[in-house]
Amino acid sequence: MIARPHPRRHRLARGFTLIEVLVALTILAVALTAAMRAMGSMVDASVALQSRMLAEFSAENHLATLRLSKTWPEPGVSGYACPQGGTPLYCEQSVSGTPNPVFRRVEIAVYPSASDRSVRLAWLVTIIPNETRNLL
Repeated sequence: MIARPHPRRHRLARGFTLIEVLVALTILAVALTAAMRAMGSMVDASVALQSRMLAEFSAENHLATLRLSKTWPEPGVSGYACPQGGTPLYCEQSVSGTPNPVFRRVEIAVYPSASDRSVRLAWLVTIIPNETRNLL
C-alpha cells in the first residue's frame, strides 16, 4: 500500500490582522501629526518674517524721508502710526544729540501697535547732519 500524504491545510492569505492595521494607523497618525506641526511652525515663522520685513520697510521709509527733506529734527521722543502693506504699525522716533553738534542721532523703533510695545519688530539708527546751516 502506498501511503498517501495527509492533506495539508493551506492557509489562504486573507489580509491583515486587526493589530497590524492598528499599528499601521498609529504610525501614520504620528507621522501626520509631526508633519502638521512642522507646517504650522513654518507658517508662524513666515508671518513673523513678513511683519518684521514690513516694519523695517516702514522705518527705512521714515529715515529716507528725514534725509531727503534735509530738516533738522528736534531732540525728543515722538510716536506715530506708520502702516505698511496693509499692516497697522506704530513707529517711535527718538532724536538725541551727538558729541559733534552738527549731527543728531535718530532712532526709529517699530512696534505692532501703540498699546503693544513689548515686541519690537524693527529698530534702525542713523545720523542726520544739520544741512540747514550753510557752512560751505
